[in-house]
Amino acid sequence: MTGSDKDASGWKPLLDDLEKRRTSVLAMGGAEKLEKQRAGGRMDARQRINELVDPGSFRELGTFAGGVARPGQSPVPADALVAGMAKIDGRPVLVGSEDFTSQGGSIGLGTHAKRMRLTVIAGQEQVPLVMLLDGAGERTTNILGRYPNAPNDLQGLAAISGTVPTVAVIMGVSAGHGALTAMLMDFAIMTKGSAIFSAGPPIVAAATSEVISKEDLGGPDTHVKESGVVHNLADTERQALGLARRYLSYFPSNARGYPPRSYSDDGRRRLDDILSLIPSDLNKPFDSRILIDMITDTGSVLEIQPLFGASIITALARLGGQPVAIVANQPAVKAGTIDSAAANKVAHFIEVVDAFHLPLILLTDNPGIMAGSAAERSGLLRIAARMYMAQSKFTSPKVHVTLRKAYGFGSSIMGMNPYDHQTVSLAFPGASMGAMPAGGSGTAANVDSETQAALNAVEIGGPWDPADTMNYDEIIDPRELRNYLLDAMELVSGREAVPADPKVGGIRP
Repeated sequence: MTGSDKDASGWKPLLDDLEKRRTSVLAMGGAEKLEKQRAGGRMDARQRINELVDPGSFRELGTFAGGVARPGQSPVPADALVAGMAKIDGRPVLVGSEDFTSQGGSIGLGTHAKRMRLTVIAGQEQVPLVMLLDGAGERTTNILGRYPNAPNDLQGLAAISGTVPTVAVIMGVSAGHGALTAMLMDFAIMTKGSAIFSAGPPIVAAATSEVISKEDLGGPDTHVKESGVVHNLADTERQALGLARRYLSYFPSNARGYPPRSYSDDGRRRLDDILSLIPSDLNKPFDSRILIDMITDTGSVLEIQPLFGASIITALARLGGQPVAIVANQPAVKAGTIDSAAANKVAHFIEVVDAFHLPLILLTDNPGIMAGSAAERSGLLRIAARMYMAQSKFTSPKVHVTLRKAYGFGSSIMGMNPYDHQTVSLAFPGASMGAMPAGGSGTAANVDSETQAALNAVEIGGPWDPADTMNYDEIIDPRELRNYLLDAMELVSGREAVPADPKVGGIRP
């Protein structure tokens, strides 16, 4: 045996111990619990990560957190959170995946430290963070011990908000602290059968005497359709993880960069079918989803929150390979009238896409914001004002198009003002605007017939008067809409010659 062999032999017991400990951690909650999880059609924490990230790219961090036995407590594999660095589409990311088979995926003191480290590294190295949630929240035994620095990953998430893209995927029951994690991230997805709430049914029953199932308390019907707390619903775990990958593909790795362009063979084209899609009659509805598909690159549209605030569509898409954000009134729902749910959805969406420098396209066709006592009680005025503020403070490229009509505050919050940082402001011939539709405004003001006729004439007159004073940059043939938008994207391409400027203050949940 040579001297070097003798030196190397000293490593064997150390490496054997390392391998033994790692094997124990990889067993997670044990064969029986893993089998039970998989029998229910659910992946385990490690399988989920492997499904999410590029093959072979995951490198674990914090493997041995939770591995030291405390008085009266057994070690917990990876402290119920598998975490590490990986790649998605070749770009570095950080990922954490709660392990329900270990202590119900609860958050121990070691897990708190690991979660905090993920946020610190994400902010320091400027890479996206994805959290896969399937856990019971704060671990009961945490009260028996303390870490000296009391790490708090919620503070960490708040600190990195708006600096790197963040995504939460809810793949089981997510309660308490875990649920708050999702609320502080840019984009939240949940799977069918999952649930998210501040406290589960047993605590609700004890505190309020309300008996309710986990599905009714925090399932998709509650939070994807009614509250809007969660953005998108996926049928399966595989679909949810694919959706997370796809969402990130529209964004730069951080707010210091610009959205990644991709090759597109969708060039310039006239939209001959647009005239049969959009009626010239302002009172007839049409489906804005079809319009969005027409004007964008084939297969590139990802709608955000399709089941909430349905009178407005928010979507990510590509134009000539350039990622863009689209906000479009939906005349097929409530005639495109903007209610509290729609305005709330748009305000958050605009803040997210502005933080990461995506161009914004506003397709406007609405009769205003919702009227009535229910709208007033919902706080619509304040929520609509928040949407207006987000739109007005938008610093990335912005294009406005009035399709057919835009009345009152509904026109303002959809950016119908070319002197409010718009790159270009367009309208279709026949577009109608004003404080409110002529018929309603005349009736409300109790005007005489001559004045009513004058109001009607202005409404019928279309966008020509505003164009006369450059309140529209151009009135266009609807069939040329995609080509104008492509030209606008070329017009703003020079911005990328200047380093991107991260916004200050983060994104409001």
